[in-house]
Amino acid sequence: MAKPIYNRIKAVLAERGKTNNWLAEEIDMNSNTISKWCRNDMQPRIESLFQVAKALDVDVRELLVSTKGK
Repeated sequence: MAKPIYNRIKAVLAERGKTNNWLAEEIDMNSNTISKWCRNDMQPRIESLFQVAKALDVDVRELLVSTKGK
């Protein structure tokens, strides 16, 4: 069974032309943690998700996989 995907952080970083390391510096977070979020191995706390959204200048909802239609 495939690992569930809950966040779109990796996709949004790519859309914005940004890297994991850039995000780690922007929100003062360990780059290993960002990498785990991007692989969906670990999920950010809600507070962190809002920091990511602010750094990427996106609505926080863009960082989550929609549950509609499932």
